Amino acid sequence: MTSTVPQILQRAAIADRVERQLSAFLAARLPPPGAHAPERVILQPTVDLLLRGGKRLRPALCFWGWRGAGGADCEEVVAAATALELLQGCALIHDDVMDASDLRRGGPSVHRALAGTHAERRWNGPAERFGVGGAVAAGDLCLVWADQILRQSGLPAESLARAGAVYDALREETVLGQWLDLVTRAEGALRVEDAVAVARSKTAANTTAGPLRLGGALAGASPELQDAYREFGVPLGIAFQLRDDIVGAFGDPAVTGKPSGDDLRDGSCTLLLAEARRRSSPSGRQAIDALLREPSDRTVPELRSAIEQTGARTHVEELIAELGTQALEVLDTAPLADDGVREILRDFAVAVTAA
Repeated sequence: MTSTVPQILQRAAIADRVERQLSAFLAARLPPPGAHAPERVILQPTVDLLLRGGKRLRPALCFWGWRGAGGADCEEVVAAATALELLQGCALIHDDVMDASDLRRGGPSVHRALAGTHAERRWNGPAERFGVGGAVAAGDLCLVWADQILRQSGLPAESLARAGAVYDALREETVLGQWLDLVTRAEGALRVEDAVAVARSKTAANTTAGPLRLGGALAGASPELQDAYREFGVPLGIAFQLRDDIVGAFGDPAVTGKPSGDDLRDGSCTLLLAEARRRSSPSGRQAIDALLREPSDRTVPELRSAIEQTGARTHVEELIAELGTQALEVLDTAPLADDGVREILRDFAVAVTAA
């Protein structure tokens, strides 16, 4: 998936254009070098994370949602789409706090970086608590920045007004998806329907359907096209999350930029774990439950083995392919203004769902 997804970014060099918008916006918010500025302590690791890697996929989908609705190529829509990178920054920073993750995009997560600064400077109080509190503020700051860059994009006021409801729904669903992820983990029930609901709320909302619909709304897309964007984007978003779950459980940290097996250590309600538990014998379910009650590095290989032996991984791979087929069937009849956009979205769907 990682090697082919950038196709959607290479067309019209979207990733580079988003990078320029993001870099300029963030540079204007950092204090001048050498200035005494206490806010640099929170700003620097936040900016570092936002500029450190990332495929810029969400802004690209927003851009193509705009183009598919007949919007002309312009820098104003690229600036507006860049808001999604800042929303994603908020989600990543808060997710890392919730998951107690040390790494993100090959570097320290924001709460770990802030805790490190606290320890180095020998400040008062627990460094860990400082890091967590600072990361909450950093994520909130990204939310504010997202609104700023969208409002200041230069798009006409009527475009921004049209997009308001879609933008609000995107943000609300993303935050509620984070909460659903947290509460299902705490419950420990590992229900298949919960795993799908988490994927739908967290990923379809802010990675696929949400960005496409935001771009469409900015361009004044018809209700029929907005429906098509949703019906294409939701199954694809679920597939995207399921693929990410497989990479997270079995991937190489050197490639993914984050620790391998974090979801297994945390007992996150992924479809991999839920299916493994559902397919297990009563004694197997008890064994999985016991492993999740006392998670550690030792439990990760045993959970991976359960996922493989029960056929859960194969089932999830097959479901990803089915979701890709469903999305492509919608795309074939979507009332897009440009068939070139249809080709780009088709390539993206194939890349996301390929094994």
